[in-house]
Amino acid sequence: MPYIDMPVAELRTYRPAMDSPPDLSTFWDETLAEAAAIPLDPSFEPVAARLGTLDAYDVTFTGYGGQRVRGWLRVPARRDGPLPCVVQYIGYGGGRGLAHENLLWGAAGYAHLVMDTRGQGSQSTAGDTGDPVFSGPAHPGFMTRGILDPTEYYYRRLYVDAVRAVDAARANAAVDGRVAVVGGSQGGGVALAVASLRNDVTAAMPDVPFLCQFPRGVAIADRGPYQEIATYLRVHRPEVERAFRTLSYFDNVNLARRASAPALFSVALQDAVCPASTVYAAYNAYAGDKEIREYPFNDHEGGEGFHQAEQLAWLAARMV
Repeated sequence: MPYIDMPVAELRTYRPAMDSPPDLSTFWDETLAEAAAIPLDPSFEPVAARLGTLDAYDVTFTGYGGQRVRGWLRVPARRDGPLPCVVQYIGYGGGRGLAHENLLWGAAGYAHLVMDTRGQGSQSTAGDTGDPVFSGPAHPGFMTRGILDPTEYYYRRLYVDAVRAVDAARANAAVDGRVAVVGGSQGGGVALAVASLRNDVTAAMPDVPFLCQFPRGVAIADRGPYQEIATYLRVHRPEVERAFRTLSYFDNVNLARRASAPALFSVALQDAVCPASTVYAAYNAYAGDKEIREYPFNDHEGGEGFHQAEQLAWLAARMV
């Protein structure tokens, strides 16, 4: 597949004008304060996952609106004391999977909490957390659930869950308080949002992140979830302005200006799902120390194992 976006030199300096709502900070401060008023009530139930070198726990905690969110925590069985934790968010359509899956970060010596994604988990890895809030017309999928009102939009609930997952990780005695957030695609966008919405994250690793520069993603992505929005607006013609106003509260180009944690991004220059320009728009807006790895000939799979090696080395240098 040929390059679908702009030349690399332009990507590296790309800073699009964005419609950032004037009450963005107030919206999120009030949303997170409302969530923080509800007890987290984390639970860690041991699981017989037969992993040998890792202890596994079935995690539940209180997320958005008092609703319970599931996850897995895996911790090296032999440890001298509390460890830094990697909190991982999952790509679009996926869930937390099974207790014996997704073992990289635990094998690398970190505590590893993988958060389930509310309402998802039926397209790739299995999920166990529902999303009982939604009502209103929407295109199949999650991108247009509540899209006409930022207080009702699906990603308000998911971002709150993700912020609370950091607190859940820190509530476990195996975690020393240091938390890195990581994820790919939707998970990368959620990790980026968490790093932008709270100032106590140790590091962030958004990999080919989704949920960045919605207007451009909807306009040029020729595959994947951005097209759910285009399809919805093809039918709901009068709602274009209102829908994009809602999306502006969740757009990581707007949120990234609040971030302070060091971050390692990745971008695939032939990505038809999360176009490179949308990733660079968020990267260039990101206010914390940052690095990015480019994969010139890759689509949405990005760097895969090669990038995991980059992440392992980069994070180890920040968790000494």
